[in-house]
Amino acid sequence: MIKIDSLTKEFTIGEKQITAVDQLTMDIQTGEIFGVIGYSGAGKSTFIRMLNRLEDPTSGTVTIGEQEITSLSKNQLREVRQNIGMIFQHFNLLWSRTVRENISFPLEIAGVKKSERQKQVQELIDLVGLSGREDAYPSQLSGGQKQRVGIARALANKPDVLLCDEATSALDPETTNAILDLLVSINQKLGLTIIIITHEMHVIRKICNRVAVMENGKVVEQGNVLEVFSRPKQPVTRKFVEQVMGNTDADTEEIHQLFQAGSGKNIIRLHFIGETTNQALISQLAKRFDIDLNILQGKITHTQHGAYGTLFVELIGDQQEIDRALDHVEKQTSIEMEVIDNER
Repeated sequence: MIKIDSLTKEFTIGEKQITAVDQLTMDIQTGEIFGVIGYSGAGKSTFIRMLNRLEDPTSGTVTIGEQEITSLSKNQLREVRQNIGMIFQHFNLLWSRTVRENISFPLEIAGVKKSERQKQVQELIDLVGLSGREDAYPSQLSGGQKQRVGIARALANKPDVLLCDEATSALDPETTNAILDLLVSINQKLGLTIIIITHEMHVIRKICNRVAVMENGKVVEQGNVLEVFSRPKQPVTRKFVEQVMGNTDADTEEIHQLFQAGSGKNIIRLHFIGETTNQALISQLAKRFDIDLNILQGKITHTQHGAYGTLFVELIGDQQEIDRALDHVEKQTSIEMEVIDNER
């Protein structure tokens, strides 16, 4: 477990004091993929750099396993850092070294024998999908391939923790998805803890188990990704959810405008949370009740803890039969229903 207690970082610029990270407290479980999301200036990159003391905190503690790293000397810290891998937005590769030599570099520093280095490097090359590119230089690689080298290099010392600072921000969407899939695979195969810093909710949605939302140096909201997606409490969190799901309030208003009260329409908004999204609810309603259903609008997405989404549906038929169908929907677990326009 990683335990972070009252972590604070202050900078002095001229006569002005800036608090980049403000009394941040959280626990990160062993083996989970934990996301930290925030806009530029939220303090998230400063936070992650304090986890391996690339930045020294002004106050507070970071404990990884049984080791409080904020109290270590430089010599002690050098040893502990071998257990913490890190990948960066702009790769930070050695441009005069090949793929193989870049990955081998931390093993050389650690004094690993050449024969063992060669074996480990080839295993890492295979793990990140770079077989056949061992002797290529960074200038000969795509952005995704460069990041795979960065990931392999970060894993060279067999760390228990992998820190990812905006690791996909410089990549196109297709390459981003491939790198995220690779991180999930590494997490499952090696069991290491991954902490990923991002400003993209798609990244959080796709691979993270839990998420903390940062704003102005503070964590304003945190929890299970599905819970945060389905019930965002803070305005900044709602903005991030809209990156993936769109503005559901605007969608509801649009439906209101299309179907004014008294028009004889029965419109419902279904809010799916969890595994029930995978069930064929619409098909069940059509078969069980003598009604027609018209899907007007909606979107469903998936997280590591299940699916989440909103669907607007028009129910057409005898009002008594529609009421029976609505009663059936209300009894479903993990589905919230709002009647947008129901003439009874």
